[in-house]
Amino acid sequence: MKRTLLAFIRKEFAQVLRDPRMKLMLFVMPMIQMTVFGLALSSEIKNIRLAAVHAPDDAAARRLAERFTSSGWFLPVAAEGRDPSDLVVSGAADAVLVFPAEGFARAASRGRGAVQLLVDGTSVTRARSVEAYARAVFSARAAAEAGLTPAPPPLSFDARVLYNPGMESPVFMVPGVMGMIVCLVTIILTSMSLTREREMGTFETIVSAPLENREILLGKTVPYVVLGLVNAALVIAAGFLIFGVPVRGALWQLAAAALAFVVTTVSIGTLISTISRNQQQAMMGGFIFLFPAVLMSGIMYPVENMPALLKPAVYLNPLYYFTTLLRNILLKGGDPAVFARDMAALAVMAAATGTLAYKRFKQTLN
Repeated sequence: MKRTLLAFIRKEFAQVLRDPRMKLMLFVMPMIQMTVFGLALSSEIKNIRLAAVHAPDDAAARRLAERFTSSGWFLPVAAEGRDPSDLVVSGAADAVLVFPAEGFARAASRGRGAVQLLVDGTSVTRARSVEAYARAVFSARAAAEAGLTPAPPPLSFDARVLYNPGMESPVFMVPGVMGMIVCLVTIILTSMSLTREREMGTFETIVSAPLENREILLGKTVPYVVLGLVNAALVIAAGFLIFGVPVRGALWQLAAAALAFVVTTVSIGTLISTISRNQQQAMMGGFIFLFPAVLMSGIMYPVENMPALLKPAVYLNPLYYFTTLLRNILLKGGDPAVFARDMAALAVMAAATGTLAYKRFKQTLN
């Protein structure tokens, strides 16, 4: 490697790291984002406000309602003689249990022990979870609280959850958040690199240096690839130490996946920087790519539920493949078939975006 190219790379590292605020953004902010997103993004439904409407002297209904609130999913809300529908409409309760007016135990002994559940359906996902939780508690405790002897079911169904037996949301969400943070840092920083040179008036100095076009591109991108890999290592370590995300696969698989992903995102950032005229446009271009990429990556919503019209965009999203790779390596141990498939997709994307960025970069220099 030419001494001039090495000096150019060292200059780029020095330019990025000499500002203390840049060091903070590169190495401290990803840890803060990792912690905040890992705690905030959760698929679990908790703190469901539940009201129970029953006769004042209905002890069986009161005991069953207490079983609901002691499950850990529901918070008690006083009905105070209000209409059950008004409790949901006003937002005072997320769900309301309506017991038979004649008394729950008496109605159950006569075969009329139907309990109605009113659920706020403005959030479909939350409403379905509330219904599932309520059914679980009701089927487990209703007969006992009503004084009846439940008949054993003729068949049994035993479910075993693999890879995440505790059904903990961070174990599922944090690998996706890792990819999102690495994608955010690499694309935003790289997309602003060339435009910063133009605004500072140093772009002409770079062009006049005794370097070929590809060497100039390497000098501008290699530091961000290295910094992206450092960020990837930091967020993976944070996921393991803070949230207890297991690392069941080989470390070389993690390193290979991170390298392919970082090269792809740095190439995308370089392409954005060659199109933008200033840092504001570069930042906007980065976010224009990032928002759809995050939404169609499977981090928060399963891509299988997306319309067929959007599936091609999903399969052109590098964050989707990196998220799949992280979950496969960290949680499942790195299945060879999944690893080879997603690594091949990332390698193709890295080659394609790198070639496109180089062609656009050469046109910019010329």
